[in-house]
Amino acid sequence: MAAKKKTSKAEKKDKDALSFQPGEFIVYPSHGVGKIVGIEKEEIAGMELELYVIDFEKEKMRLRVPTNKCKQVGMRKLSGSGVIEEAMKVLRGRPRIKRTMWSRRAQEYDAKINSGDIMHVAEVVRDLYRAENQPEQSYSERQLYEAALDRLAREVAAVKDITEKEAIAEIEKVLADAAAKHEAARKGKSSKAA
Repeated sequence: MAAKKKTSKAEKKDKDALSFQPGEFIVYPSHGVGKIVGIEKEEIAGMELELYVIDFEKEKMRLRVPTNKCKQVGMRKLSGSGVIEEAMKVLRGRPRIKRTMWSRRAQEYDAKINSGDIMHVAEVVRDLYRAENQPEQSYSERQLYEAALDRLAREVAAVKDITEKEAIAEIEKVLADAAAKHEAARKGKSSKAA
């Protein structure tokens, strides 16, 4: 009787693990948006494993993730439209740049990009964005900005069912409008002080 209960708990655990379906888009923290193309069973080291097969089209990469490990690795469903709007609000905020060494900030930005959290990715995009009238970015800043923008744009595109180019244009418009608003506010404060 006890053995039967263990089996049913294991079966329940397996069913809970299968929370993604083929054809569904997901977010994998270190790779961004991918599409589940199938669920396979493979024998590895004498154990039968059930695996999600995930395609990352842009990187031309295929990843196999054990179904019972997806939560552990941080795999998640796409954000809802409300979360996307919250991310856009983050982009409209004032950039927060710490006064620490670039190497430490770069590590923090990289960790945020690979966290899989869309809000953290939006913060990196906001903090590293440079408007036309602002100083140029260093090569490493530009690389991190583009990586974060790419991650954010792919999720926005998948949620809104638009192209990645349209998502980038939308994000950059929000950033440019916010930068102009912050610049106008800064100029307004300096003219009052004079």
